[in-house]
Amino acid sequence: MKRHHISLKHAWDGVITGIRTQPNFRIHLTLSILIIIIGLVFHFNSIEWAIILFTISVGLAIELINTAIEFTVDLLTEQYNLLAKYAKDTAAAAMLIYAFFSILIAFFIIFPKLWFLQ
Repeated sequence: MKRHHISLKHAWDGVITGIRTQPNFRIHLTLSILIIIIGLVFHFNSIEWAIILFTISVGLAIELINTAIEFTVDLLTEQYNLLAKYAKDTAAAAMLIYAFFSILIAFFIIFPKLWFLQ
C-alpha cells in the first residue's frame, strides 16, 4: 500500500475513534448534520454554505485535537498532575469557546430566515 494511502487510513481511523469513543464528537456531528439539513430547507446561498461548512469542519477538527490531547495526557500519567489538568482543561476550553461562537454564527445565519417566515 502506498504511503499516502496508509496516512489516509490512519486519519480515517482517527475519525472513527472520535465517533466511537467521544460522546461530544457524536453530538457535534449530529448537530452539524442538522444544520446541513436546515441549510437545504432554507436554501442557504453560497456564502452562507461556505461559512457554515467552514464552521462545522473547524469545530469537528478542534474536537478531535481536544481528544488527541486527552488521550496523550492519559497515556503519560494516570496520577493526578496539575499540568495534566491544565492541558486537558485548556483543550476543552478551546472547544467550548469555539462551540459558543459557532452557535452565534448559526444564529446569525438561521434566525433571519426563521424571522422571515413569521
